[in-house]
Amino acid sequence: MKATPAAPTQTTCAYCGVGCGVSMQPQGDGFSASGITNHPANLGRLCVKGSALGETLDLQGRLLQPEIDRRPVSWAQALDAVAERLRAIIAEHGSQAVAFYGSGQLLTEDYYIANKLMKGFIGAGNMDTNSRLCMASAVVGYKRAFGADAVPCRYEDLERADCVVLTGSNTAWAHPVVYQRLAQAKKERPGMRIIVIDPRQTATCDIADMHLALRPGSDAALFCGALQAMAERGRLDGNFLQQHTQGAEDTLRAVQEWTLARTAEFCGLAEAQLRDFYQLIGDSERMVTLYSMGINQSSSGVDKCNAIINLHLAMGQIGREGCGPFSITGQPNAMGGREVGGLANQLACHMGFTPEDISRVGRFWKSDNVTHSAGLNAVDLFRAVEAGQIKAVWIMGTNPLVSLPDADRVRAGLMRCPLVIVSDIMRDTDTTRVAHICLPALGWGEKNGTVTNSERCISRQRGFLPAPGEAKPDWWILSQVAQRLGFTDAFAYRHPAEIFREHAALSGFENHGSRAFDISGLAQLTNAEWDSLQPVQWPVNALHPQGTARLFSDKRFYHPDGRARLIPVTPRLPLNRPDDVYPLVMNTGRVRDQWHTMTRTGKSARLMQHISEPFCQFHPDDAPQIRAGDLLRVSSSHGWLLLRAQPDPLQPRGSVFVPMHWNSQFSQQARVDALIEAHVDPLSGQPESKHMPVSLRRWRAAWQAELFVRGEGIAPPLAQYWSRITQPGVSHFTLADSSRPADWPAWLSEQNATDGCLCQIADLGDDGYSLLAWADGELQLAFYARRSAPSVDRQAVVAAFSVPPQTAAQRLALLAGRAGGDKAPTGAIICSCFSIGEIPIADAVRQGCRSVQQLGDTLKCGTNCGSCIPELKKIIAVQLSTLTAGEAE
Repeated sequence: MKATPAAPTQTTCAYCGVGCGVSMQPQGDGFSASGITNHPANLGRLCVKGSALGETLDLQGRLLQPEIDRRPVSWAQALDAVAERLRAIIAEHGSQAVAFYGSGQLLTEDYYIANKLMKGFIGAGNMDTNSRLCMASAVVGYKRAFGADAVPCRYEDLERADCVVLTGSNTAWAHPVVYQRLAQAKKERPGMRIIVIDPRQTATCDIADMHLALRPGSDAALFCGALQAMAERGRLDGNFLQQHTQGAEDTLRAVQEWTLARTAEFCGLAEAQLRDFYQLIGDSERMVTLYSMGINQSSSGVDKCNAIINLHLAMGQIGREGCGPFSITGQPNAMGGREVGGLANQLACHMGFTPEDISRVGRFWKSDNVTHSAGLNAVDLFRAVEAGQIKAVWIMGTNPLVSLPDADRVRAGLMRCPLVIVSDIMRDTDTTRVAHICLPALGWGEKNGTVTNSERCISRQRGFLPAPGEAKPDWWILSQVAQRLGFTDAFAYRHPAEIFREHAALSGFENHGSRAFDISGLAQLTNAEWDSLQPVQWPVNALHPQGTARLFSDKRFYHPDGRARLIPVTPRLPLNRPDDVYPLVMNTGRVRDQWHTMTRTGKSARLMQHISEPFCQFHPDDAPQIRAGDLLRVSSSHGWLLLRAQPDPLQPRGSVFVPMHWNSQFSQQARVDALIEAHVDPLSGQPESKHMPVSLRRWRAAWQAELFVRGEGIAPPLAQYWSRITQPGVSHFTLADSSRPADWPAWLSEQNATDGCLCQIADLGDDGYSLLAWADGELQLAFYARRSAPSVDRQAVVAAFSVPPQTAAQRLALLAGRAGGDKAPTGAIICSCFSIGEIPIADAVRQGCRSVQQLGDTLKCGTNCGSCIPELKKIIAVQLSTLTAGEAE
């Protein structure tokens, strides 16, 4: 009789704000991930990161026991120490000397407890979150326009629009499932028009009918010019403006100077292209503008958001199917954090710091110590740590020493802070290295709660793994500390559903429709009903018991008079300006297969195949002396990086692109935010992370190498440049140094890598050196050093650690960095889902595959998540161009 397979767990993805439903199916010793077909966010789709979730669940590197000063202690000792040290600091310096810093990785229940403890009982507003770095400007833009932080759209609107404008978002890489839904909609409705606004030609441009490569930072002028053009063409909805808005007259007067000629000059666009853009949006009865970090991460991000919203309001394109300004979040629970009050300028449940709100929250929480004012936002918070004003900071589920601007200065400040507490799942991060107390939290797959995605959809994130070691839920950790601080009755929770019910009740408390966020319809859920909760969009209340798909269909907004506001905007370029010393502008962002600071995606060998090293992309004419594969030093006024050079003629002149992900556990000198000046938007406090002046210089290496060592978690070798590449069962490093060791065997021995091994060596003199180290017939180490980056078949070398070559010829081939036998190299991996490299894809095109579908039929590439399709199209175009040129000769 066959055993019944274990039932899958339906949960929500751990990554971006799309909020995809994921089914985790037990499979052997692990889990496989698949999309939930009836989840409204993804309808069964998953991107490559979501598909690889099962590969990130191991306990390698996990923090599994509380630690004080890096020494293991019991939970009782750790919790007592946290409470006693916090109490002492508050007693001596006051509550304003304490701060919490949270994360969109926290569940709503965790976030709620952190905010309640900080703002309601400790009595200070210094609770902020890493959402400050990605969504704060969108929040303020919505509040100025609508009176509430309320995203009006749903994903279906993207599919039903006549025109979708993507601005400040490489959606194909940052939100791949939304991109795939959009690509499918365009395939089904070819008349749909897609416009990409981005200085770079990104993968998102693959489905675009128009790409506006505007001057970096000029977005507000573009949308002001569009509003003026719509006014000139009679495309404004005068009735809607008159009956449902305020500020239209002043706003329209402010945009009159943004003529076609001035807008084109300011944005660096041709007038004809701008005219075509106006024509497309003017002809569209239904338009959605999707925007993200490229808009928000600016010293004028709020104005950019309001310039977009102004256009939609003026055209009456809001509250209707296929219409609206749609800010898409970057983290799985960034929206949930905004709901509970995770930002320092919020109190709770979309309430602020008016006397009425303070009184209301105090009566609900039964606390007379609710803070009366907003706290410090992220950048100011860590500046206050540096200045000694904040004496204790509790950091939860985030890595600010990698993600905050001017990150080296943040690190220096934290190293002087009397008390740094970190709750995390990983033991060794840039931030845990400066912590006094480390608390092991549950990770994705272990914890249990809710998250809210970009379209206001609340979903359950369910645990399917046992708690590892002594790890605990964040809400439990916070509640235990709160009880030790004397707030026992207010934090006597036994189950996360209790917290959710309280949060839901507070959202409806004395609301009466005055606040957009209202989930009071869920306040009476039993534990079992909470556990089985299906995705639902808020508001969920007596008027909308099944949730609300689209906001503002009744044309009523959340300002006291029920009208929306158009906000006059004065476009301005970024504060950071290039000069003779730093002549290029650095843009930062995501790559396709990595996530934030790589503490999760860095565990997956599959996700490291596509882009395995930190890089700098630049136009060849901006640095003609630097070739592809060189190492280059990227410098700003705040520091420098050492990265792999990636010249690309599609990169706009005068700018470079550097990914945001690599941290000190994965590369020697690649923390990009260490270079960023901490200029912030004056209204939102969000940093200008995408416009930093830099210079490029080739870094001359005497040698470059690849090192493979059996075992995981091996310490990096002693080299000026190293980058770690995740491989199964193997520690893999790319290396470089400006001086060559006089004795390669001695250098390798210093790394404790060849002791007791039988070594096979190929000494090429000045041209290079290779070494294989064997013990008991198994490969222990493989090393390849050359003057420039060595050409190594990485998959073949890694495979040799599990299946050693059997013949002398195969071992000689491995010594040269190649597979023995007939196995051909794959080249750079393009399709991460099936590990299909560039070489077989190009070969297939030359052999007759002329479309993505044909490549999929032949090799399977592009048939799972679809994230690689833009790159497949590029390879097809390059190969066909080469074939055509050959035939012409």
